[in-house]
Formats: sequence, structure tokens, C-alpha cells
Amino acid sequence: MSRFQRPADAEQRATSLELFYDLVFVFAITQVSHFLLSHLTATGAAEAALLLLVVWWAWNYTTWVTNELDLESTVVRLVLIGVMFASLLMAVAIPQAFGGRALLFVGSYLAIQVGRHTFLTFVVAGPGTIERERAGRILAWFVVAGALWIAGGFADGTLRAALWVAALAVDYGAPLAVYWVPGRPRFSEHAWEVGVEHFAERFQLFMIIALGESIVVTGATTADLPLSLGRAAAFGLAFLGTCALWWLYFNYVARIAQRRLELAPERTRMARDAYTYLHVIMVAGIIVAAVGNGLVIAHPAGRLPAREIAAVVAGPALYLFAHVLFRLRMTGTVSWKRLGGAAACVAVAAAGPIAPAVVLPALVVTVLVAVIVLEQRAGARRRARAEPSPLEALAERPELDRAARDEPA
Repeated sequence: MSRFQRPADAEQRATSLELFYDLVFVFAITQVSHFLLSHLTATGAAEAALLLLVVWWAWNYTTWVTNELDLESTVVRLVLIGVMFASLLMAVAIPQAFGGRALLFVGSYLAIQVGRHTFLTFVVAGPGTIERERAGRILAWFVVAGALWIAGGFADGTLRAALWVAALAVDYGAPLAVYWVPGRPRFSEHAWEVGVEHFAERFQLFMIIALGESIVVTGATTADLPLSLGRAAAFGLAFLGTCALWWLYFNYVARIAQRRLELAPERTRMARDAYTYLHVIMVAGIIVAAVGNGLVIAHPAGRLPAREIAAVVAGPALYLFAHVLFRLRMTGTVSWKRLGGAAACVAVAAAGPIAPAVVLPALVVTVLVAVIVLEQRAGARRRARAEPSPLEALAERPELDRAARDEPA
């Protein structure tokens, strides 16, 4: 074992250095939100989605890496601080990522990914070890994608977008291909170890980052405008909506999902699917919800145009739908309450053309609270019967998967 690696049997929690590192991503998520708010069109939404996926991929890989490294090592700390600085440069470039700062954006991103995995391959891992083999393969995929990122940085318009989408496809497809390299034997997911407590905690903290950014948007937008009764109501509804999003994840999902991950026989694959891929959809929902809150606070008594109505309802709907996908991947069961809640949020858009803007978040918050209340009541009834919920039963006894799929959520 390398002196830079955390002992396999050592418990690890999120460290102060990781929390310090995360501060950059508070800024990065805010930058993505502001970009979407300034480019509220179909093209702008697609560009904001690409920016978010890049930011997420930089943070996500670092989280997988720090799950195995000894963060008390001075060298590891210095590398993480270097990655943090490159992440800050990437965040600074976000507003002009599709303009004059394209090369700064992709250059910073590649410095994070290529630099980090060069360190892992040639410094952390010893010659002939599985750690060097897997880090080297990941590095090879980053280099291939990097050629497309750089080419896109020099291109313009549609060509830039096409090259960057292709680069993103390579980056996001690499884990699905388990970093296969021609002429080398294939890996299985068991080549990676997941320290569950630290891993799940890090993703939960990123959810806090996204929710915190929503609070920042709500407060900053309100602070810059005259305070009226309608605006005060919109401000309060934005806060309640953010609290509901927090409740829906942390009151139930986070705890059970972590326990489920601990017991999963294919832990690495489940971590990849449920956390690496699906959590970014939840984050996207929070960002869009924050943008919608800002639009309503700015014009609480007016009628919003169609694209702004879409932002108000799409964020919470996407967030709930991501929870449905997350539970489906973790347990093979469907949360019908959350799926119904997502559909109800979309239906709220019908009130947009005829109602003042502030009515929309009021209806959305009503939907979110209704989902919470229905789940709480169902949980109370099960506790009264001394029965575990389907998710709790699965967490403790994974062999119940097949039976739980047939049980109502």
C-alpha cells in the first residue's frame, strides 16, 4: 500500500480540507444558476446543463479519489489544494465558457482531471499494481476526451457545441465501459473499493451545497429589490420550497440509501449509478428551482412568460423524478408518491398564464408538502403496525428485493 493511501480498514469522515474544497463548488453552482438565469432559452438551458455536467464531473472524480487517499498526507493536501485552484478558475470562466473564456474553462477542467490522475498513476500507485493500472486507464480516457475539449475550445458556434458534447459523452461513458482499453484485460467494478460512510456523506454534502446556493439566490434577489407584500410572500415561499427539498432528501432517502449501499453485493456499480449519475439530476432540479424562485421574487404580481413558468415548475418536478430514479436503482421499487408529485408540479404550469407569478410557487410548495405528509402518514401507520417500510426492509434484508417490488410505496 502506498503511503498516500488510506488504510483499507480505516474509517473516514469528511475532513475540514474537503469542506474547504467544496467552497469552490458553492461558487461554481452559483455561476451555473446565474448563467441559466441570463440565458433562459432552450439553447441556454442546454448550455447550462453542459456546464453543470462538467462541474459535477470534476467534483465527482475528486470525491472518488479522496475516498481512498490519506488526507492527512501533506502531498495529498497540496494536490487537493491545486485541484481546488483549478476548479476556481473553471468556475470563473463559466459565464463566458461559450465565448471568450472557452479555453480557460476547458483548460482548467483538464488540469483537474488529467493532473489528478497523473498524480494517482505515477506517484500514488506503485509499478505493476492494480491501482496504477486502473488510474492509468482513467487517465487515458481523460486524454482522449481532452483532445475533443481542446478542439472545441478553439472552434466556434455549432462546431464547438458538437465537439464538447462528444467530449462529455466520452467522459460520462468511461465508467460504463469500466475504462476498457484495447489490448488490455477488462476490469470489473470490484477493482474499486467504496468507503460507504465517507462516500455517501460527500454526496450528501454536495446536496447541501446546491440547497445553500438556492438560499443565496433567494436572499440576494430579494435584497436587491424593494420589499412589497407580494415579494415578501414569494420570498417566504422560496424558503419553504427549499426546506421541502431538503426534507425530501435528508429525512428518509439519504439514510436508507446509505444503509442499502453498505449491504449491496455490487456496491461499486450501485455507487456509480445511483450517486455518480443520478445525483446530478437532483442537483439540476435544485438549480432550476432556484432560478424559478428568483424569477418569481423579481415579478411576484405579474404574469410570467412560458419559459419562466417552465423554470418554476420544472425544477421541483425534475428533483422528484430524480428521487424516483434513485430509489428504482437502489431498490428496484417505485416511489409512486414522488412520481405523482413530479407530475403534479408539471400540472401547476397550467395556472401560469392566468394567475399572478406568486401563485405558482404556492402551488408547488403545496405539492411538495403533500408528498411529505403522505409519506409521513404512511410511515406512521407502518410504525403503528410495527412494520418496516419497504426501503427499510430492503436495507436490512436485500434478499427481499423481489417481494418489495410488488409492495405499494
